Amino acid sequence: MKVATLQDVDTLLGLYNHRRDKIQNRIEEFKGNMEDSEEKIFAELCFCICTPQSKATASWKAISTLMENRLLYTGSEAEISSFLFGIRFRNRKAAYIVGARSFFTKKGRLGMKESLKAFNDIFRLREWLVKNVKGLGMKEASHFLRNMGLGLELAILDRHVLKNLKRAGVITDTQTILTKRKYVETERLMKSFAEKIDISMADLDLLLWSIETGMIFK
Repeated sequence: MKVATLQDVDTLLGLYNHRRDKIQNRIEEFKGNMEDSEEKIFAELCFCICTPQSKATASWKAISTLMENRLLYTGSEAEISSFLFGIRFRNRKAAYIVGARSFFTKKGRLGMKESLKAFNDIFRLREWLVKNVKGLGMKEASHFLRNMGLGLELAILDRHVLKNLKRAGVITDTQTILTKRKYVETERLMKSFAEKIDISMADLDLLLWSIETGMIFK
């Protein structure tokens, strides 16, 4: 495995120092998201369902529109799909959204908080989400939990993060379709690297993502 040079690490730390305040402000926002309404928490889940092979900004724009017109909470697959502009596999993802809505609806009301708070172990909660919510893989479940302020130690291994982990010498390849075993192993390597350079996992994730996209988003 290629070992990151001092110059590589110094460059990364320099970027982090420049973006630290914006990154940490965003993380503080994540920490408050569990206090939001059930509808907003469900919207975050739907956003994460939409992101695979689609831009995060386009995904959030589509979900925001569906929140405003209430179709996210009442619409059919066809109605939801018609608003997933710029989202790849939009029909399939619309079906996932309707399925997730049905799964988390109890007695006619959305209720995600109770399920999320039932787990003391974030890794078990991630596994439960992957098993029970169609459309969520390891990356998407990790993304959702991080955005809820619950999974700040989880890795969100999208192509932007993987590319920069390779650049830093943490991994040797950037394949974006990871088995569960490969995902966990890469997450472990990222955590070790984060500890080595004294940056939290959540901070490092947003930093690596921002290097490719030029923004600190969600």
